[in-house]
Amino acid sequence: MKLIYRTFLLFFILISFNASAQKRHTFEIKDGSFLYDSKPIQIHSGEMHYARIPKEYWRHRLKMLKAMGLNAVATYVFWNYHNTAPGVWDFKTGNRNLSEYIKTAAEEGLFVILRPGPYACAEWEFGGYPWWLQKNRDLVIRANNQPFLDSCKVYITKLAEQVKNLQVSNGGPVIMVQAENEFGSYVSQRKDIPLEEHRKYNKAIFEMLKNAGFNVPFFTSDGSWLFDGGAIPGVLPTANGENNIENLKKAVDKYHGGMGPYMVAEFYPGWLDHWAEPFNRVPAANIAKQTEKYLQNGISFNVYMAHGGTNFGFTSGANYNEEHDIQPDITSYDYDAPVSEAGWATEKYMAIRDLMKKYVKYPVPAIPGKINVIEIPEIKLKRAVDVLDLKKTITPVGGDKPLSFEELNQGSGYVLYSRRFNQPVNGKLQIKGLRDYAGVYVNGKRVGELNRVQNKYELDITIPFNGILDILVENMGRINYGEQIIHNTKGIISDVMINDFAITGSWQMYKMPFDAQPQTGKLQEKNIEGRPVLYSGSFELSETGDTFLDMSSWGKGIVFVNGHNLGRFWNVGPQQTLYVPGCWLAKGKNEIVIFEQLNQTPHNTVRSVKQPVLDSLSGSN
Repeated sequence: MKLIYRTFLLFFILISFNASAQKRHTFEIKDGSFLYDSKPIQIHSGEMHYARIPKEYWRHRLKMLKAMGLNAVATYVFWNYHNTAPGVWDFKTGNRNLSEYIKTAAEEGLFVILRPGPYACAEWEFGGYPWWLQKNRDLVIRANNQPFLDSCKVYITKLAEQVKNLQVSNGGPVIMVQAENEFGSYVSQRKDIPLEEHRKYNKAIFEMLKNAGFNVPFFTSDGSWLFDGGAIPGVLPTANGENNIENLKKAVDKYHGGMGPYMVAEFYPGWLDHWAEPFNRVPAANIAKQTEKYLQNGISFNVYMAHGGTNFGFTSGANYNEEHDIQPDITSYDYDAPVSEAGWATEKYMAIRDLMKKYVKYPVPAIPGKINVIEIPEIKLKRAVDVLDLKKTITPVGGDKPLSFEELNQGSGYVLYSRRFNQPVNGKLQIKGLRDYAGVYVNGKRVGELNRVQNKYELDITIPFNGILDILVENMGRINYGEQIIHNTKGIISDVMINDFAITGSWQMYKMPFDAQPQTGKLQEKNIEGRPVLYSGSFELSETGDTFLDMSSWGKGIVFVNGHNLGRFWNVGPQQTLYVPGCWLAKGKNEIVIFEQLNQTPHNTVRSVKQPVLDSLSGSN
């Protein structure tokens, strides 16, 4: 009898605990205010993307936001980060465990603002779209197009399955969901599409989100002058980058029944950065002044970015302008944000924190301790193999003309295009459809490079009888913003021309996605100046900690440490170091693999430093 009683008591306690843990709160937009449990609140949010931070550091970075005085965290969801191949979904492994990220934010006392897209932008590869959508010729990106909408519905449904139970209406921390993203900007650029068609698309995405089970308040975000294209009837519009309080109120009132609440969904403390362009710095005093203006006027805001993190692997996107056909984003997403790439409190952080402590009514906790930082003076690279020799280990795809990455069913990395010439030829090599960077080799000797960043699509070339032309092409990230997002195929997407004659027949394409750390054990060692090389080595550590690989004397490529792709390096700068999270290092033996595309100076060591270098430009390319 006692056993039955104890069992019943334990069951009752568990049920009571679970009911308490799932206590539902309310969040609504009403009478010009944000109301949490019927009480007006101001949202002081910071943008931070789980995909750009090692999972092991999520809690530390969330604590940093809380200690800055914020009460919410906002995050994009990147469709392509979870839908890794057609029909393949991953919401559980490593950094992809979105539900765990949201739960961790709740444990740290933060509301969550979800920005599911399906378009994200965010300087992320293809703005978050899966690259393989482009393989369907009937599908039109970001348009009122049924194949595209069908794909969006699958994504939104899969996402909702993971997070709809984490909404505030179900006892979770998610208080708001964004409908699409900066759509007014796209409408302003795509005037070739009737406004009514744009609005049909935007409405379709909004309805999908609601039908999938998102039931918290929605919002849109655009520049305040772009609300006409991006606003949705009945949905709160928020203004990105709006510093003028009167302009903010005027724009929101026009599209929200003459009342607020008023929110800047992207308050920029820094800015994005491209390869071969200066690193953007924004003075802390300017940001503190603007923050205080918002606080004094009861304006809600989301600091974009509060902590940027890193574009690990091949996740960085690209822009373009009138001078550059593409502007690839650097690996670091430091963004000159209040919390640095490695999670450090900056001068900007302290200035905002001091203001928040002065104005907010809730307690602001102490700043968490800094993660240990180490320096590795020398890592010996004991092995080097020639990347052109990988031909021996890869079965090529043949074609009458070069095929794009998409036609080769490859999303990122590199493709080696190779052709033997049975007659000598010399003259002007032209590849107008290069996407994006190519090293050009004749019989294994580097003869130059073509580069979409600098609009360089031709060079003089001499190919002897029986000569072999190799073109190693790198995808430097798909465009993530603007009307050109619909033109995002990679590789060689046009004929290769010599003296205005198309070179057709007998092309061999060797796929090198490098989506995992390359294995080169079957290849003989070879290291020839000017030829692309894979260096490898190991190093011992007695303690672990964050560090920064010094790549300033290297050329161009990527680095793997213990199987983790740290991202791209390129000596043009402004970034000259690569962030190595200490949680990816081990006491004892560690492995490193460096793909060096230029190899202008062969190396046998690499070192790390304790301070990042993100603002040093070079004249090299």
